[in-house]
Amino acid sequence: MSSTPYPVGTEGQPWTLQHKLQWLAQTQLKRSYADEVLAKVEELGERFERIKYGALPIDAERYPLFALRSHDWQQGKPKVLITGGVHGYETSGVQGALAFVDTLAERYADHVDLLVLPCISPWGYETINRWNPNCVDPNRSFMPDSPSEEAAAAMALVAAQSVDWLVHLDLHETTDSDRDEFRPALMARDGKPFDLASEHIPDGFYTVDDTGRSQPAFQQAIIEAVSAVTHIAPPDEKGEIIGAAVQQEGVIHYDKKTLFLCGGMTDAPYVTTTEVYPDSPNANPAQCNAAQIAAIIGALDFVLAQ
Repeated sequence: MSSTPYPVGTEGQPWTLQHKLQWLAQTQLKRSYADEVLAKVEELGERFERIKYGALPIDAERYPLFALRSHDWQQGKPKVLITGGVHGYETSGVQGALAFVDTLAERYADHVDLLVLPCISPWGYETINRWNPNCVDPNRSFMPDSPSEEAAAAMALVAAQSVDWLVHLDLHETTDSDRDEFRPALMARDGKPFDLASEHIPDGFYTVDDTGRSQPAFQQAIIEAVSAVTHIAPPDEKGEIIGAAVQQEGVIHYDKKTLFLCGGMTDAPYVTTTEVYPDSPNANPAQCNAAQIAAIIGALDFVLAQ
C-alpha cells in the first residue's frame, strides 16, 4: 500500500501533543460563524425559543452555542431532534437546518415539537474542519466523559429536555476534502498508512441508518423525497458506499451507538444521518441545502403518516 505523506508528524508514528499543536497552528479562519449562523439564529429567535447551551473554551465570546426550540412544548406531541454542523466543514447540514426552521418548521408546529442544534461545531465551521481544536472528531465522541466539548454540550442539552425522542435527523456532507485532507490527517494522527487511490467519494445523496434500530421504510421515504431535488449516490463496484454495504437504494448501515456517533445519542426509533456531495459536477450549494430540507420533510411526513 502506498501512503500519502501528511505535512504534520512523522510517517508511521502517532502524533504527540506537539504535533497536534502544530496542526492547530496551521488552521485559519475562513468564514464567519457570527455572520452566517449566529445572525440567522438571532433572527429566528423572534419565532422560536433561542437557547444558549454553552460556549467553546477556545474562544467563548466568539463561539457561543445556540439551539432553537418550538415554543410551548406539549406532553402529547412527538419530539423531533435535528442536528447540523457536527463536522463544522459540512456546510449544508448547518444551512439546511437553518433554512428548514426559517421556511417550513412552522408548518409542523401543530404536529411535533422541534429542537434544532444547527451548528454543533462552530470552530470547525469557521476553519472548515472535521476535527475540533484538539484534533478530536466530535462525531466519534458522543459518549460519557466525551473528549469533545462540542459533543458534550450537545448531549447535555438534549438530555436536559427529559423527553422521549421520536425522530433524530443528523445532517452531514461527504466532500472531496474527506479524501484529500481529513482522511490523510486522521491516518497521520494515528500513525497509520493512507492509500489515496483506495478512497472513493460517493457522487450523490445517501443516508446512514442505524444497524440496531433499522427503519427501511423510513429511509426509503427520505430517499424518495430527496430524489426530487438531487441525485442519489450509486454503489461502487463492490456494492458499497464508503465501505459499507448498500442495504437499499442510497442507504447504508452503521452502529451509531458503538461508534459514538451523534445519531446514537438518543433512543429515537426513527434516526438517520444524511449525506450530500457538494463537490459533485451535478450539484451546487443551494441544491445541497434543498436536499437537506427535503430529507427533513420526507422524514417528518412519513412519521406523521404512521
